[in-house]
Amino acid sequence: MIDILLFVVLLVLIFINVPIAIALAMAATLFFVSQSEMPVVAIFQRMFNSIDSFPLLAVPFFLLAGKLMESGGISRRLIHLAEVMLGRVRGGLALVSIISCTFFAALSGSAAATTAAVGAIMIPAMVKKGYDKNFSTAIQAAGGTIGVIIPPSVPLVLFGVTASVSISDLFLAGIIPGIFVTAALLILVYVISIMQGYGGGEKYNFKEFLIAFKDSILALLMPVIILGGIYSGLFTATEAALVAVVYGLIVGVFIYREITIKDLYHIFSSATVMSASILFIIAGASVFAYYLTRERIPMQITEALLSVTDNWIFALLIINFILLIVGTFMETAAAILILTPILAPVASALGIDLVHFGIIMIVNLAIGYITPPVGLNLFVANKIAGTKFEGVMRAIVPFILVMIVCVVVISFVPALSLFLVK
Repeated sequence: MIDILLFVVLLVLIFINVPIAIALAMAATLFFVSQSEMPVVAIFQRMFNSIDSFPLLAVPFFLLAGKLMESGGISRRLIHLAEVMLGRVRGGLALVSIISCTFFAALSGSAAATTAAVGAIMIPAMVKKGYDKNFSTAIQAAGGTIGVIIPPSVPLVLFGVTASVSISDLFLAGIIPGIFVTAALLILVYVISIMQGYGGGEKYNFKEFLIAFKDSILALLMPVIILGGIYSGLFTATEAALVAVVYGLIVGVFIYREITIKDLYHIFSSATVMSASILFIIAGASVFAYYLTRERIPMQITEALLSVTDNWIFALLIINFILLIVGTFMETAAAILILTPILAPVASALGIDLVHFGIIMIVNLAIGYITPPVGLNLFVANKIAGTKFEGVMRAIVPFILVMIVCVVVISFVPALSLFLVK
C-alpha cells in the first residue's frame, strides 16, 4: 500500500502542474523521511551524484550541436538537396519534409529541434504549393519523431546511462529502425498525396542536383564523422558530441558564415536552458529510482508480470501498451528515467536484449511527441503553421496508427535493432 501511495502522490503532483523534476524528488523524499532515518542531505547528495557522469555530458553537447545546425544554414541546405531529389514526384514536398527530417535527425538528436528547423521552411512551402495546412503540420510533427530514433539521440543516451547499456550499441541499433520508420511515413504521405491529388514540385536537372549536393556536402559529412568515429573506436559517444559542436561551429561561423557572434549568445543560452531542464529531471528521477530499488519494486513488478504470463510475446504487448500510455501523458526524458529501472529487469527476465528493449522504449515514447496532452512536436509544428489544434489532431491520426504498427514490427523482429550490433 505504501508503494501504491507513492505513485498516487507522484500523479497528484504532476496533475497539479508541479514540474516533473520537483514532483519526482518530492514524492520520493516524503517517503524516505517517513519510512527511514535517511538524512535529507543524503538525498541532495544523491541528486548531485546522479548528474556527475561522463556519459551524460553527451546530452548538453548534442543539444548544442543541434542548435548550431539549426542556425548555421545546414537545415536549409539539406532541405534543398531533398527537394532536388524528390521534388518532381507526386506529393514531392511531403516526401521532402520526411527525408529532410531524417537528414536533420542524424545531426540534432532532438525531436523538437528537428520539427522546428525543418518545419519553419517546409510548412510555408507546402501550404504555398496547395497542400492542406493541417496535413503539412501533421507531416512535420510526425517527421520530427525520427530525431529521437536515428542516432545521435538524446533519449538513447539517457536510456544507456540509466540501464547501463553501451550508448554506442544503442546508436548502432537505432539506424535500421529509424530508416524503417522513415520508410513507413514516406509510404503514408505518398498514398495520402495521391488520394488528395497533391502534385509534384519543380523539375530539376542533374546539374542542379550536383550543385545542391556540393552545397550540402559538409552537412552530410557530419553524421559520417560522428558515427564513424564512434564505431571505429576513435572516440566515445560523449567525445563525439563535443566533436559535433566544434564541427558545427566551424561550418556555421567560418564556412557558411550564417552564425554571428550575437547568434552564438542565443544559441548557447538556449542549449543551456534545455540541458539544465533535462539534467534537473535526471537528478529528481535518481531519488525516485533509488527509492524504487531500495523497496525492490522493480523485482515485485517483474514477479507479478511473470506470474500472469511467462509468454514473452504477451508480456511485451503489455509493456508496449504501458509505454504508449505513459508516453502520451509524460515528457520523454522523465518517462525513460522512471520506467527504465522498473521495466529493464522485466525485459531481462523475459530474455529480451536490453539494446533491443531500448529501441522499443524510445520508438514507443516517440509517439508521445505527436499525441496530446504532452505532444511537444504537435505544439511546435502548430505554432509554426498557426493552425487550429483540432484540425491538426484529425490530420495526425494516420501517422499515429502507422507508428504504432512500426512499434509492433520493431518489437517482434529483433533483427531490425540487433543486426548491425551483432
